[in-house]
Amino acid sequence: MNSLWSAPTREGTCEIAVTLDSPVPHKVIALGDVHGRWAEVWRALRAAGVASGVGEATQTLLSGSTEVVLIGDLVHYKDPESYAQAVGEEAFDASDPRHLRRAAKAQIRELCRFKGYMDCSSGAVSVILGNHDEAALTRHYTLATQGGLEHSEFDPSKGGLMLPDELGSWMANFPRQKVIGDVQFAHAGPLPGMGVYDTFFYHDPDTRRWWRDKPELAQQSGCRFGVYGHTVMPDGIYLDKTYFFAMIDALDACQFLELTFLGDELHAGIRTF
Repeated sequence: MNSLWSAPTREGTCEIAVTLDSPVPHKVIALGDVHGRWAEVWRALRAAGVASGVGEATQTLLSGSTEVVLIGDLVHYKDPESYAQAVGEEAFDASDPRHLRRAAKAQIRELCRFKGYMDCSSGAVSVILGNHDEAALTRHYTLATQGGLEHSEFDPSKGGLMLPDELGSWMANFPRQKVIGDVQFAHAGPLPGMGVYDTFFYHDPDTRRWWRDKPELAQQSGCRFGVYGHTVMPDGIYLDKTYFFAMIDALDACQFLELTFLGDELHAGIRTF
């Protein structure tokens, strides 16, 4: 490794060490926003040693020595190409109820698979509630891709399918934040308001830019380290060496965050899969 803050090395590692008040002797695997990219999620979990080749929990996960945290936004593909691939068409037509229902069914199938994995994990797997997850549940806001493609596949009024009751109940119980060993996990950022997905959330520029423009906000979490998603990191996971937090929406870069608790120290490493 050339320096503490270099890009990932050949081994896919870039680390920071933080001293903790409450030592926890184990490891946490944290993955960024999913948005239907389940192939990448399963590859990451296999690379971390917490899922088998057939998507079952491994002994590493079941032993209690390792936890998994998904930082939210399980649903809604990120671009028209991903929608088209999911429905098996050259182009996705958001005005066609058949396309919407097929997009919903493709995601429902993968959500059920992950729920099964989580249910068999003995409590070692957690998912943070993302704004897209809540939008699919409540349909209070219609979200869209950066190109303007509306996410309507879970809205029956627009021709989509409602999430099945079992999945809806499961997702509705996702926490808005989780604290493990003095580390905060939240979807968008460290402040309580960043976990309330209302009109202010969607119009406040800090929701996406705080990590760059106001990184000192991380110190208001009350934790020694923070792990957040919501904002895409095109160059890979971002580790802040001054305010001690990570931005991990980086599945496109094939990266996840590995936190290792050693005594009163936390080692945060970027892993490439």
